[in-house]
Amino acid sequence: MSIDMRLDRWIRDKIGKIPQGLIEKDLRKGNIKLNNKKAKGSTKLRLNDKIDFFKFDYQINPTKEKKKFIPSKKILSKNEGNIIENNLDFIAINKDSGISVQGGTKSRRNLIDIYGKSEIFKDSKPYTVHRLDKDTSGILIIAKNRSSAQLLTSLFRLRKVHKTYLAICYGEVIKNNGQLIDNLVRYDNNKKIVEKAITHFKVLDKNLNCSLLELKPITGRKHQIRKQLFNIGHPIVGDQKYNIEIFSRSMNKKLMLHSYKIKFMINKVKFNYKAPIPAYFEKFINSKKIKFLNT
Repeated sequence: MSIDMRLDRWIRDKIGKIPQGLIEKDLRKGNIKLNNKKAKGSTKLRLNDKIDFFKFDYQINPTKEKKKFIPSKKILSKNEGNIIENNLDFIAINKDSGISVQGGTKSRRNLIDIYGKSEIFKDSKPYTVHRLDKDTSGILIIAKNRSSAQLLTSLFRLRKVHKTYLAICYGEVIKNNGQLIDNLVRYDNNKKIVEKAITHFKVLDKNLNCSLLELKPITGRKHQIRKQLFNIGHPIVGDQKYNIEIFSRSMNKKLMLHSYKIKFMINKVKFNYKAPIPAYFEKFINSKKIKFLNT
């Protein structure tokens, strides 16, 4: 018996990596007793203490390693075809809608694992320096080495990377240009976080049904543009998360948000890239009789 060790820690050390919640549950139910009595997980053990287990049948499963997505040759070829720029430090791609930048619990197929299998990263590996939502299309920068990743990440953090988005939103936006300024709320482990968000916008064309906007975010908050347009009553067409009930019947399957342009400077060298709008985006514009000059 380990003197002064917490009871819950002793259980994990002797039996395995049991979730804390399960230990607490069994202690409350009396499935684990200390000296024939119920006890708390925080109880410190003493010499000659006796621990008994009743109806305790927890099987330790080996931790499963997160499997990387293995792309087929077809998927690899298609994504390599989306590359706009390929140099020693990074690639710039025109990301498709519907694919995550990194793998997660809800989506295994992701760009980092795909490009990690490409010959382009044969002597290195891909590094993320910024994000696009899964359903957002357009320009995405992926670094080729750690030093470039650190530099590009710093440029994004210092707001020295300038991005331009295109969005089609429901309804007619009255003001032709201006700023969207909000205090956006997000939660991190139940902790409420309020962040100021600023986006410049310009209406490129509009009618009673929808508006085509050019947006330049100054800050980089999660779902910033989507939340801000929702807040003014003009959610983005196809947005399944930030939507208004009156538009749900005409919900488009594709999110009409596109990362159109990006520009930044490294060592006095200017980098400026543009991603052509997807075919479905152009088709929707034409169907709604919206004009778009591809500038």
